[in-house]
Amino acid sequence: MTDQSNVMEWLLDSDPALRWQVERDLIHAEPAIWKATRARVAIEGFGAELLAKQDPDGQWAGGAYFPAQYFDSPEAEKPGQPWVATTWSLKDLREWGVAASELGDTVAKLEANSRWEYDDLPYWGGEVDVCINSFTLANGAWLGADVSALAAWFPAHQLADGGWNCEAEEGNSTRSSFHSTLNALRGMLSYERITGDASVTESRHRGEEYLLTRKLLYRATTGEQVGSFVTHFVYPNRHRYSALAALDYFWDAAQFDCAEPDARLADAIAVMRDARQQDGTWLQTTPLKGRNWFTIDVPEGQPSRWLTLIGTRVLDWWDAGRADGRSLA
Repeated sequence: MTDQSNVMEWLLDSDPALRWQVERDLIHAEPAIWKATRARVAIEGFGAELLAKQDPDGQWAGGAYFPAQYFDSPEAEKPGQPWVATTWSLKDLREWGVAASELGDTVAKLEANSRWEYDDLPYWGGEVDVCINSFTLANGAWLGADVSALAAWFPAHQLADGGWNCEAEEGNSTRSSFHSTLNALRGMLSYERITGDASVTESRHRGEEYLLTRKLLYRATTGEQVGSFVTHFVYPNRHRYSALAALDYFWDAAQFDCAEPDARLADAIAVMRDARQQDGTWLQTTPLKGRNWFTIDVPEGQPSRWLTLIGTRVLDWWDAGRADGRSLA
Protein backbone atom coordinates (compact mmCIF):
# COMPACT_ATOMS: atom_id res chain seq x y z
CA MET A 1 0.00 0.00 0.00
CA THR A 2 1.12 3.53 -0.68
CA ASP A 3 -0.19 7.03 0.05
CA GLN A 4 -1.07 10.07 -2.05
CA SER A 5 2.33 11.72 -1.54
CA ASN A 6 4.36 8.89 -3.02
CA VAL A 7 1.96 7.19 -5.44
CA MET A 8 3.98 8.41 -8.43
CA GLU A 9 7.20 7.10 -6.95
CA TRP A 10 5.44 3.78 -6.36
CA LEU A 11 4.28 3.68 -9.99
CA LEU A 12 7.73 4.46 -11.29
CA ASP A 13 9.22 1.63 -9.23
CA SER A 14 7.89 -0.92 -11.69
CA ASP A 15 8.59 -3.10 -14.70
CA PRO A 16 9.70 -1.12 -17.79
CA ALA A 17 6.46 -2.20 -19.53
CA LEU A 18 4.53 -0.07 -17.05
CA ARG A 19 7.14 2.53 -16.16
CA TRP A 20 7.47 4.03 -19.65
CA GLN A 21 3.72 4.69 -19.73
CA VAL A 22 3.89 6.41 -16.34
CA GLU A 23 6.71 8.58 -17.65
CA ARG A 24 4.87 9.46 -20.85
CA ASP A 25 1.27 9.79 -19.62
CA LEU A 26 1.49 10.89 -15.98
CA ILE A 27 4.69 12.83 -15.42
CA HIS A 28 5.02 13.94 -19.07
CA ALA A 29 8.73 13.22 -19.26
CA GLU A 30 10.72 14.21 -22.32
CA PRO A 31 10.31 11.68 -25.18
CA ALA A 32 13.96 10.66 -24.91
CA ILE A 33 13.33 9.49 -21.34
CA TRP A 34 10.21 7.39 -21.83
CA LYS A 35 11.45 6.02 -25.15
CA ALA A 36 14.65 4.83 -23.47
CA THR A 37 12.57 3.06 -20.82
CA ARG A 38 10.33 1.57 -23.48
CA ALA A 39 13.37 0.16 -25.30
CA ARG A 40 14.21 -1.79 -22.14
CA VAL A 41 10.95 -3.77 -22.28
CA ALA A 42 12.38 -6.24 -24.78
CA ILE A 43 15.52 -6.93 -22.77
CA GLU A 44 14.34 -7.06 -19.15
CA GLY A 45 11.28 -7.83 -17.10
CA PHE A 46 7.94 -8.98 -18.48
CA GLY A 47 8.71 -8.31 -22.13
CA ALA A 48 12.01 -10.15 -22.18
CA GLU A 49 10.53 -13.10 -20.31
CA LEU A 50 7.61 -13.43 -22.70
CA LEU A 51 9.79 -13.07 -25.79
CA ALA A 52 11.90 -15.95 -24.48
CA LYS A 53 8.79 -18.19 -24.42
CA GLN A 54 8.32 -18.02 -28.21
CA ASP A 55 8.54 -21.34 -30.05
CA PRO A 56 10.96 -21.80 -32.98
CA ASP A 57 7.97 -21.92 -35.37
CA GLY A 58 6.89 -18.41 -34.30
CA GLN A 59 4.05 -19.45 -32.01
CA TRP A 60 3.66 -19.49 -28.25
CA ALA A 61 2.53 -22.71 -26.53
CA GLY A 62 2.16 -24.31 -29.96
CA GLY A 63 -1.22 -22.78 -30.81
CA ALA A 64 -3.02 -19.73 -32.22
CA TYR A 65 -5.60 -18.95 -29.51
CA PHE A 66 -5.23 -22.02 -27.30
CA PRO A 67 -2.14 -24.11 -26.51
CA ALA A 68 -1.47 -27.18 -28.65
CA GLN A 69 -3.64 -30.18 -27.75
CA TYR A 70 -5.61 -28.02 -25.31
CA PHE A 71 -8.99 -29.54 -26.12
CA ASP A 72 -7.68 -33.06 -25.52
CA SER A 73 -6.10 -32.19 -22.18
CA PRO A 74 -7.42 -32.08 -18.58
CA GLU A 75 -6.83 -28.31 -18.65
CA ALA A 76 -9.87 -27.92 -20.91
CA GLU A 77 -12.07 -29.09 -18.02
CA LYS A 78 -10.82 -26.37 -15.69
CA PRO A 79 -12.47 -22.96 -15.25
CA GLY A 80 -11.20 -20.15 -17.42
CA GLN A 81 -8.86 -20.57 -20.34
CA PRO A 82 -5.08 -20.47 -20.70
CA TRP A 83 -3.64 -17.09 -21.67
CA VAL A 84 -0.35 -18.41 -23.02
CA ALA A 85 -0.96 -19.08 -26.74
CA THR A 86 0.18 -16.93 -29.65
CA THR A 87 -2.57 -14.33 -29.87
CA TRP A 88 -2.53 -13.51 -26.16
CA SER A 89 1.27 -13.36 -26.06
CA LEU A 90 1.44 -11.00 -29.03
CA LYS A 91 -1.27 -8.83 -27.52
CA ASP A 92 0.69 -8.48 -24.28
CA LEU A 93 3.95 -7.69 -26.04
CA ARG A 94 2.29 -5.08 -28.25
CA GLU A 95 0.50 -3.39 -25.36
CA TRP A 96 3.66 -3.38 -23.28
CA GLY A 97 5.41 -1.42 -26.02
CA VAL A 98 7.82 -3.96 -27.52
CA ALA A 99 9.11 -2.83 -30.92
CA ALA A 100 7.97 -4.98 -33.84
CA SER A 101 11.59 -5.38 -34.91
CA GLU A 102 12.20 -7.48 -31.80
CA LEU A 103 9.89 -10.16 -33.24
CA GLY A 104 12.08 -10.80 -36.30
CA ASP A 105 10.36 -12.97 -38.92
CA THR A 106 7.36 -13.82 -36.74
CA VAL A 107 4.90 -12.70 -39.43
CA ALA A 108 6.27 -15.18 -41.97
CA LYS A 109 6.57 -17.95 -39.41
CA LEU A 110 2.96 -17.59 -38.32
CA GLU A 111 1.83 -17.45 -41.94
CA ALA A 112 3.57 -20.78 -42.50
CA ASN A 113 2.92 -22.55 -39.21
CA SER A 114 -0.10 -21.20 -37.33
CA ARG A 115 -3.75 -22.03 -38.01
CA TRP A 116 -6.85 -21.09 -36.08
CA GLU A 117 -8.47 -23.76 -33.99
CA TYR A 118 -11.71 -22.83 -35.77
CA ASP A 119 -11.83 -24.47 -39.24
CA ASP A 120 -8.03 -24.56 -39.51
CA LEU A 121 -8.05 -21.08 -41.06
CA PRO A 122 -4.74 -19.27 -41.80
CA TYR A 123 -3.56 -17.04 -38.98
CA TRP A 124 -3.38 -13.59 -40.53
CA GLY A 125 -6.78 -13.95 -42.22
CA GLY A 126 -8.54 -14.11 -38.87
CA GLU A 127 -11.61 -16.25 -38.21
CA VAL A 128 -15.26 -15.60 -37.24
CA ASP A 129 -14.98 -14.30 -33.66
CA VAL A 130 -14.89 -10.50 -33.51
CA CYS A 131 -12.63 -10.39 -30.44
CA ILE A 132 -10.11 -12.78 -31.96
CA ASN A 133 -10.18 -10.77 -35.18
CA SER A 134 -9.68 -7.51 -33.30
CA PHE A 135 -6.56 -8.82 -31.55
CA THR A 136 -5.25 -10.19 -34.86
CA LEU A 137 -5.93 -6.91 -36.66
CA ALA A 138 -3.94 -4.92 -34.11
CA ASN A 139 -1.15 -7.48 -33.84
CA GLY A 140 -0.85 -7.78 -37.61
CA ALA A 141 -0.67 -4.01 -38.11
CA TRP A 142 1.99 -3.77 -35.41
CA LEU A 143 4.15 -6.51 -36.94
CA GLY A 144 3.65 -5.35 -40.53
CA ALA A 145 1.44 -8.19 -41.79
CA ASP A 146 -1.05 -7.42 -44.54
CA VAL A 147 -4.31 -7.41 -42.60
CA SER A 148 -6.20 -5.00 -44.86
CA ALA A 149 -8.73 -7.70 -45.78
CA LEU A 150 -9.32 -8.36 -42.09
CA ALA A 151 -9.83 -4.62 -41.51
CA ALA A 152 -12.66 -4.69 -44.05
CA TRP A 153 -14.31 -7.48 -42.05
CA PHE A 154 -15.29 -5.10 -39.24
CA PRO A 155 -17.55 -2.67 -41.15
CA ALA A 156 -19.04 -5.65 -42.98
CA HIS A 157 -19.97 -7.38 -39.72
CA GLN A 158 -21.11 -4.34 -37.75
CA LEU A 159 -24.63 -4.85 -36.40
CA ALA A 160 -27.57 -2.51 -36.95
CA ASP A 161 -27.24 -0.99 -33.46
CA GLY A 162 -23.65 0.02 -34.19
CA GLY A 163 -21.70 -2.56 -32.25
CA TRP A 164 -20.48 -6.15 -32.60
CA ASN A 165 -21.19 -9.48 -30.95
CA CYS A 166 -19.23 -12.72 -31.31
CA GLU A 167 -22.52 -14.59 -30.96
CA ALA A 168 -23.85 -12.94 -34.13
CA GLU A 169 -21.63 -15.06 -36.37
CA GLU A 170 -23.31 -18.17 -35.04
CA GLY A 171 -26.75 -16.66 -35.57
CA ASN A 172 -27.37 -16.45 -31.82
CA SER A 173 -27.77 -12.69 -31.47
CA THR A 174 -28.59 -9.57 -33.45
CA ARG A 175 -27.76 -7.22 -30.57
CA SER A 176 -24.30 -6.01 -29.79
CA SER A 177 -22.14 -6.89 -26.79
CA PHE A 178 -20.24 -4.39 -24.66
CA HIS A 179 -17.27 -6.79 -24.55
CA SER A 180 -17.15 -7.47 -28.30
CA THR A 181 -17.71 -3.84 -29.23
CA LEU A 182 -14.90 -2.53 -27.04
CA ASN A 183 -12.48 -5.13 -28.41
CA ALA A 184 -13.46 -4.25 -31.98
CA LEU A 185 -12.87 -0.56 -31.29
CA ARG A 186 -9.45 -1.23 -29.78
CA GLY A 187 -8.41 -3.32 -32.76
CA MET A 188 -9.56 -0.78 -35.32
CA LEU A 189 -7.96 2.13 -33.48
CA SER A 190 -4.61 0.33 -33.32
CA TYR A 191 -4.85 -0.58 -37.00
CA GLU A 192 -5.72 2.96 -38.03
CA ARG A 193 -3.00 4.54 -35.90
CA ILE A 194 -0.26 2.19 -37.15
CA THR A 195 -1.18 1.94 -40.83
CA GLY A 196 -2.82 5.30 -41.47
CA ASP A 197 -5.67 3.48 -43.23
CA ALA A 198 -8.84 5.45 -42.50
CA SER A 199 -11.18 2.91 -44.10
CA VAL A 200 -12.37 1.83 -40.64
CA THR A 201 -12.82 5.32 -39.18
CA GLU A 202 -16.54 5.71 -39.85
CA SER A 203 -17.24 2.22 -38.52
CA ARG A 204 -15.13 2.89 -35.43
CA HIS A 205 -17.01 6.08 -34.66
CA ARG A 206 -20.35 4.29 -35.05
CA GLY A 207 -19.13 1.71 -32.56
CA GLU A 208 -18.13 4.45 -30.14
CA GLU A 209 -21.65 5.85 -30.37
CA TYR A 210 -23.05 2.45 -29.40
CA LEU A 211 -21.20 2.70 -26.08
CA LEU A 212 -21.64 6.44 -25.59
CA THR A 213 -25.41 6.38 -26.01
CA ARG A 214 -25.42 3.84 -23.18
CA LYS A 215 -22.99 5.99 -21.14
CA LEU A 216 -20.65 2.95 -21.08
CA LEU A 217 -22.80 1.40 -18.34
CA TYR A 218 -26.46 0.92 -19.13
CA ARG A 219 -28.87 -1.17 -21.15
CA ALA A 220 -30.59 0.76 -23.92
CA THR A 221 -33.87 -1.01 -23.20
CA THR A 222 -34.26 -0.55 -19.44
CA GLY A 223 -31.58 1.94 -18.41
CA GLU A 224 -30.28 -0.54 -15.83
CA GLN A 225 -26.57 -1.29 -15.42
CA VAL A 226 -25.66 -3.86 -18.02
CA GLY A 227 -23.91 -6.18 -15.58
CA SER A 228 -21.61 -6.38 -12.57
CA PHE A 229 -18.64 -6.74 -14.90
CA VAL A 230 -18.67 -2.99 -15.56
CA THR A 231 -17.29 -2.34 -12.06
CA HIS A 232 -14.96 -5.35 -12.07
CA PHE A 233 -11.63 -3.60 -12.64
CA VAL A 234 -8.91 -6.16 -13.27
CA TYR A 235 -5.50 -6.32 -14.92
CA PRO A 236 -4.84 -7.99 -17.24
CA ASN A 237 -8.45 -7.71 -18.44
CA ARG A 238 -7.77 -9.77 -21.62
CA HIS A 239 -11.14 -9.50 -23.41
CA ARG A 240 -13.25 -8.38 -20.43
CA TYR A 241 -15.23 -5.14 -20.54
CA SER A 242 -15.28 -2.72 -17.63
CA ALA A 243 -16.00 0.98 -17.24
CA LEU A 244 -12.28 1.50 -16.63
CA ALA A 245 -11.24 -0.41 -19.76
CA ALA A 246 -13.78 1.51 -21.85
CA LEU A 247 -12.69 4.87 -20.46
CA ASP A 248 -9.08 4.00 -21.23
CA TYR A 249 -10.11 3.34 -24.83
CA PHE A 250 -11.86 6.73 -25.08
CA TRP A 251 -8.78 8.40 -23.58
CA ASP A 252 -6.65 6.68 -26.24
CA ALA A 253 -9.03 7.48 -29.09
CA ALA A 254 -9.15 11.13 -28.01
CA GLN A 255 -5.37 11.39 -28.31
CA PHE A 256 -5.56 10.02 -31.86
CA ASP A 257 -8.65 11.94 -32.98
CA CYS A 258 -7.64 15.17 -31.17
CA ALA A 259 -11.05 15.08 -29.51
CA GLU A 260 -12.33 16.51 -26.25
CA PRO A 261 -13.81 14.22 -23.58
CA ASP A 262 -17.44 13.44 -24.33
CA ALA A 263 -19.85 14.51 -21.58
CA ARG A 264 -21.62 11.15 -21.84
CA LEU A 265 -18.62 9.56 -20.11
CA ALA A 266 -19.52 11.30 -16.85
CA ASP A 267 -21.40 8.41 -15.21
CA ALA A 268 -18.56 5.98 -15.93
CA ILE A 269 -16.06 8.53 -14.62
CA ALA A 270 -18.05 8.71 -11.39
CA VAL A 271 -17.98 4.93 -11.05
CA MET A 272 -14.25 4.89 -11.61
CA ARG A 273 -13.61 7.78 -9.25
CA ASP A 274 -15.67 6.07 -6.56
CA ALA A 275 -13.42 3.00 -6.81
CA ARG A 276 -10.29 5.06 -6.21
CA GLN A 277 -8.81 4.57 -2.75
CA GLN A 278 -7.98 7.49 -0.48
CA ASP A 279 -4.29 6.99 -1.24
CA GLY A 280 -4.89 7.43 -4.98
CA THR A 281 -4.69 3.76 -5.98
CA TRP A 282 -7.15 1.28 -7.44
CA LEU A 283 -7.44 -2.24 -6.06
CA GLN A 284 -7.23 -5.43 -8.10
CA THR A 285 -10.51 -7.34 -8.21
CA THR A 286 -10.78 -11.08 -8.97
CA PRO A 287 -8.19 -11.97 -11.64
CA LEU A 288 -9.47 -13.90 -14.64
CA LYS A 289 -9.05 -17.65 -14.26
CA GLY A 290 -6.67 -19.55 -16.50
CA ARG A 291 -3.00 -20.37 -16.92
CA ASN A 292 -0.46 -17.56 -17.40
CA TRP A 293 3.21 -17.68 -18.28
CA PHE A 294 4.00 -15.67 -15.13
CA THR A 295 2.36 -13.22 -12.72
CA ILE A 296 1.85 -9.74 -14.17
CA ASP A 297 -0.10 -8.00 -11.42
CA VAL A 298 -1.03 -8.31 -7.76
CA PRO A 299 -3.59 -10.66 -6.13
CA GLU A 300 -7.16 -9.63 -5.45
CA GLY A 301 -7.63 -6.83 -2.95
CA GLN A 302 -4.15 -5.33 -3.32
CA PRO A 303 -3.30 -1.96 -4.90
CA SER A 304 -2.59 -2.48 -8.60
CA ARG A 305 0.03 -0.38 -10.34
CA TRP A 306 -1.52 -1.20 -13.72
CA LEU A 307 -5.04 -0.15 -12.71
CA THR A 308 -3.66 2.93 -10.99
CA LEU A 309 -1.77 3.95 -14.14
CA ILE A 310 -4.92 3.55 -16.24
CA GLY A 311 -7.25 5.23 -13.76
CA THR A 312 -4.93 8.16 -13.10
CA ARG A 313 -4.35 9.00 -16.74
CA VAL A 314 -8.08 8.85 -17.48
CA LEU A 315 -8.92 11.15 -14.56
CA ASP A 316 -6.09 13.53 -15.48
CA TRP A 317 -7.53 13.76 -19.00
CA TRP A 318 -11.10 14.22 -17.80
CA ASP A 319 -10.24 16.77 -15.13
CA ALA A 320 -8.05 18.75 -17.54
CA GLY A 321 -11.06 18.98 -19.84
CA ARG A 322 -13.11 20.51 -17.03
CA ALA A 323 -10.29 22.89 -16.15
CA ASP A 324 -10.22 24.06 -19.77
CA GLY A 325 -13.90 24.95 -19.52
CA ARG A 326 -15.19 22.21 -21.76
CA SER A 327 -18.79 21.06 -21.41
CA LEU A 328 -18.36 18.08 -19.10
CA ALA A 329 -20.84 16.80 -16.55
